[in-house]
Amino acid sequence: MALAWWQWGRYESASGTGQNLGYALQWPAFAIAVVYAYRRFVVMEADPDAERTDEPTEIPAGVLPERPTSADPSVSAILDAAPDDDMAAYNRYLAELDKHPTHD
Repeated sequence: MALAWWQWGRYESASGTGQNLGYALQWPAFAIAVVYAYRRFVVMEADPDAERTDEPTEIPAGVLPERPTSADPSVSAILDAAPDDDMAAYNRYLAELDKHPTHD
């Protein structure tokens, strides 16, 4: 909280900026997060099996995007694309370099 007070004082000074105001608000948020985490760990340590389950939880339908299939036109266009001549030449070049490594 002392850091928040210091940043607030800097914000109110002639050379203060919005960044100082942001830090003045951010330090109490950090303090709250640390107190919450500490309390949470203490509660979990007191009864470690209270919230743990051995069964996996199921993700509700519609939360995650559907995986594309090969029937999807955008996927089939990528799969059916002809190899790029420049890319093939570059890959041949890399293969040749791999056959004859240079040592400094």
